[in-house]
Amino acid sequence: MEKMQIVLTGGAGFIGSHLTGFLIGKGHSVIVLDNLITGRKANIESFIGNENFDFIEQDVTKSIDIKGNVDFVLHFASPASPIDYLKYPIQTLKVGALGTLNTLGLAKKKKAVFLLASTSEVYGDPQIHPQAEDYWGHVNPIGPRGVYDEAKRFAEALTMAYHKYHNIDTRIVRIFNTFGPRMRPDDGRVVPTFIMQCLRGKPLTIFGSGKQTRSFCYVSDLVEGIYKLMLTNYHYPVNLGNPKELSIEGLAKSIREITGKKVEIVRKELPEDDPKCRKPDITKAKELLSWEPEVDVMDGLRKTVKWFKDTSNIGNNE
Repeated sequence: MEKMQIVLTGGAGFIGSHLTGFLIGKGHSVIVLDNLITGRKANIESFIGNENFDFIEQDVTKSIDIKGNVDFVLHFASPASPIDYLKYPIQTLKVGALGTLNTLGLAKKKKAVFLLASTSEVYGDPQIHPQAEDYWGHVNPIGPRGVYDEAKRFAEALTMAYHKYHNIDTRIVRIFNTFGPRMRPDDGRVVPTFIMQCLRGKPLTIFGSGKQTRSFCYVSDLVEGIYKLMLTNYHYPVNLGNPKELSIEGLAKSIREITGKKVEIVRKELPEDDPKCRKPDITKAKELLSWEPEVDVMDGLRKTVKWFKDTSNIGNNE
């Protein structure tokens, strides 16, 4: 397709940087906006100097001014791990509210397509399993996770309001657990936490029984799905994730096996409002996008462990 001019907020983050590379690889031009609270400039260093890439260090809760034509506005800016949004609760709420308002305003001004990166967290601790897009969720608005859950729920509502009232061409992707290279070792999410604990020879920390489940999608699969969603004219939420469930205990044992580290497992109390299960119903993605994950979870974990070894210099000579 023709070259597109794309504004991507949060492009120095884990998913955002992979999406940036994918879009540049497709021949598109990408302007990344990121205030680097949780994103890292190292994630986008390889794109610097590319004629199709530009980086603006900016808080998107402030006024956004982009010169020239814009075809797509992709709003991915937000703290996304429990450690981050508990550390930055106000910023998380503001980027979900004011950041979404500003990026929708930019899309309106530029007559661009708008895509919101939402999350499986809009389903909360679900009472329906697996979770389809028509499920309204089970969320505690004043619990510790509420700042992230409700920020994204509000962002979805605002996106649909702009679509219906201002006729903005919108997309909403609900992203389920995603993993791969460029995750921060200290971001608190389970995959990098388990990998770093193993590489450092530390006990694996499991919260609760370990029977709670998640569905892990490798980042390259997710990015492919996002791109396919961009090119549709579907305005309502679409789940993207891997429907293969894995228990947290099973994940811990798999990572321990991949790293070859004989570390023990220790258990701690389950945090408040931590979901007991998480599995996407991806029927809509299959029908609408002809998309489903292709990378096997174990293969993805091996690639991710290798990346952490190569970048952390831990565990390579042991």
